[in-house]
Amino acid sequence: MTSLNTEAEHVEATNLLYRDPALYDVVQSDSTSAQMCQTLIELHRPDARTLVDFGCGTGRDLEILAERFECIGVDLQPGMVDYAHQARPGLDIRTGDMRTARLGIRMDVLTCMGNSLAYVHDNKAISQVFATFAAHAQPGALLVLCSPVAPITRTEPTTATVDTPRGPATVTIRHTWDLRTQINTMHRHWALPSGDEARDEIRRRVLFPRELERYAEGAGFHVLDISDGAAGGLTGPTAYTVARQTPR
Repeated sequence: MTSLNTEAEHVEATNLLYRDPALYDVVQSDSTSAQMCQTLIELHRPDARTLVDFGCGTGRDLEILAERFECIGVDLQPGMVDYAHQARPGLDIRTGDMRTARLGIRMDVLTCMGNSLAYVHDNKAISQVFATFAAHAQPGALLVLCSPVAPITRTEPTTATVDTPRGPATVTIRHTWDLRTQINTMHRHWALPSGDEARDEIRRRVLFPRELERYAEGAGFHVLDISDGAAGGLTGPTAYTVARQTPR
């Protein structure tokens, strides 16, 4: 296993937004992940009081959840954690690798959102992440994940305008899919307000619904639901998985 620092440097190097946490916050400002997570908790574990979020990034979602729960956040990247401490000093956010982190506490709710799980590509490492979830779970704890469950396979590029603190940027995105490794790569080309250009590649492991069930069950969780909110059933590419810790 690579060291925490080496892994963090690799993740940061491949994603422009991780190198600029303030820009990350702006781009993700319309995310509804925290609200969706809270809705699922209220549905399946309304008595929950404590929560730990693995892969919490800048603490944007954690700040919302902390209005309802006693929260701790963990993230791999020191730069994101440092920014979170400055932007949201009231939050308890710690640097750690969710494959190996052991906080010495057990919580009512465990969350892993923002595609954080998808950055773990190796089967053994994914099992280690689920073991981390189990190590921090109170009896009956709820696990809430947001992750890719199907690849984006369109080959034609899409272009969008992104408002940034320095003005509008244009980002062109295309996707590639490697079936053997189940890695969906998002290739981005940024035209920045300064006139500079940047490129990054985001490699995400797709875990299909049955795989998620298997990893969860192997760690002592029973899957209650996998949903993307579509009325006609699960359509992808991203879904919320809700599972409950079960006695072994």
